[in-house]
Amino acid sequence: MIAQWAAKQLLEDHDQPFFMSVGFIRPHVPWFVPQKWFDMHPLEQIVLPHHSDRQFDDLPETALRFSELPQMPDMEWMLQEKRWEKSVQAYLASVTFVDHYVGVVLDALEASDYADNTIIVFFSDHGYHLGTKGIWAKHTLWEESTRIPMIIRRPGDTEPRRTHKPVNHMDIYPTVLALADLPPNPENEGQNLVPLLDDPEADGYHGSVTTHAYGNHSVRTERWRYIRYEDGSEELYDHWSDPNEWTNLAGIDHYADIIEKLAKYLPDHDEPWDANSGGGAGYNDYFRDLFERTRNDQ
Repeated sequence: MIAQWAAKQLLEDHDQPFFMSVGFIRPHVPWFVPQKWFDMHPLEQIVLPHHSDRQFDDLPETALRFSELPQMPDMEWMLQEKRWEKSVQAYLASVTFVDHYVGVVLDALEASDYADNTIIVFFSDHGYHLGTKGIWAKHTLWEESTRIPMIIRRPGDTEPRRTHKPVNHMDIYPTVLALADLPPNPENEGQNLVPLLDDPEADGYHGSVTTHAYGNHSVRTERWRYIRYEDGSEELYDHWSDPNEWTNLAGIDHYADIIEKLAKYLPDHDEPWDANSGGGAGYNDYFRDLFERTRNDQ
């Protein structure tokens, strides 16, 4: 229905520039899609994420509070009930399903009068752990939760380019303003990505910050991920040698200088928690209480 609505809008006549936001629910849970999308990913061909039994050994307790949610299945259950392959299959089926309908919208654009002057921005809201680091959720500051697909296509672009520079959701707005030749908003903290669209190796794009609840931040550069939680506990990962983020290097003296440099990307302050905001310190309390209840039950 969403794709059909968007296609209908694109095939109508518009005498003014327009902005269209087309949001698809999948691959958000529940992973229910028609059977034919499952059939495209046979169980015997499913490739499972890497898993290590020791991946929690060097994590601070705060990280465990965030990742161990009782309403989510855990790795022990997935393995015991033989559900891992089926769950990954359901996720892939949901991705393929929505990918098809993104194509429906793009086909409608290509058939419209606006194919040659429309900017396309494709992105998702967050990633999802499918057993990576032994969890099934999105409530972390690790790679699989914070990494997203992002594609920007300008009118006339014909050669695909890919960059490994870290960018952020907040960069989308100033980029679209620049591409549409509109004045920048001085209150926006994002970066204009147009130079990066022209040159994937453009300088000036060094670190991307993600915040989860109050006082918990992650910095991702091309090589490193540094996490600092509200209680001061830390994680550091070298993605050149440890792309799965299995070895926490924080606390090793050799990496103190690297942590000091990465910490400069962190926000100078955290806004006071607003009870109506759905996050903040109260959100941390929720995770803290949830963790304590789960631990007591066990």
